Amino acid sequence: MKRTVDEITGGRRMRRNRRFEWNRRLVRENRLSTDDLIWPVFLCEGKGISEPLGTMPGIERHSVDKIGVQAKRAQELGIPAIAIFANVAMEKRNQTGSEVISPDNIIIQATKAIKDAAPDVGIITDVALDLFTDHGHDGILRDGIIVNDETVETLCKAAVLQADAGADIVSASEMMDGRMGAIRDALNDAGHVDIGTLAYTAKYASGYYGPYREAVGTDGLLKGDKRTYFMDPANSDEALYEAQLDIAEGSDMIMVKPGMPYLDIIYRLKTEFGMPTFAYQVSGEYSMIMAGVEKGFVEEQRVIMESLTCFKRAGADAVLTYFAPRVAEWLNNS
Repeated sequence: MKRTVDEITGGRRMRRNRRFEWNRRLVRENRLSTDDLIWPVFLCEGKGISEPLGTMPGIERHSVDKIGVQAKRAQELGIPAIAIFANVAMEKRNQTGSEVISPDNIIIQATKAIKDAAPDVGIITDVALDLFTDHGHDGILRDGIIVNDETVETLCKAAVLQADAGADIVSASEMMDGRMGAIRDALNDAGHVDIGTLAYTAKYASGYYGPYREAVGTDGLLKGDKRTYFMDPANSDEALYEAQLDIAEGSDMIMVKPGMPYLDIIYRLKTEFGMPTFAYQVSGEYSMIMAGVEKGFVEEQRVIMESLTCFKRAGADAVLTYFAPRVAEWLNNS
């Protein structure tokens, strides 16, 4: 005997809550707002420069004297924080990345400029050495090996300098062992007990970083690869162990990078630890979406907003995304 739909479902029709836009809004589980956005921006040496990036349509590198304009834009749009990365001049790079502890390096200059231009915007800096080494690795290279402990010593010095310049959150993306605890101690000893730390807890040895490396000038520099210190994309449980260590060392926030291919990792970390958990929608994710938009394969606003909402659904409290300013404009005008 053929059953009716109501007999099959027990009278529950899920489509009732999907019928109207107002109804969908009432039962929506996750919402994206400008409060969820962190805007990564790229710096370059020189003056009066805003140059487009070939591998990231719509994204530019800015000289320090131009970065204040971007900071003011973030403040006006309601974007809570900016994360800064730089294409450092080759003559300033070496095997140990010593420019990272120069008191007048480009990151320090930009931090001061952003703080002056938009004091209500948070500044997130990064202590990793890849921007400052001539081999493209995130740490100090000795005899073909990235040396952990010596790198950590340099990271601590860089963290203090960045905090001195006005950084509100110091992040560590290089995945060295023990660096979060050491950085916390160094900041505290320097009187920066209120400066937050963000651990790139689960940073995977991913193929999605290509456009970023062009943006910061490390494309073609890398000798070997980063698999000896970044995580294996096949691993999930390892991310929990990394998070446990970072939290025990005093990290205030943890992050997963890349984002969309690792939604399961975001979910596991947020569920297990309940810590402020960020995701990084990396350059490869950005460029793939933009390529689809340019080809007419996908709808720009719909796909971008869907991708960011997925991060929220997975448990991310905030997302580093190059789409931040255009998303903020959409949200503010909705």
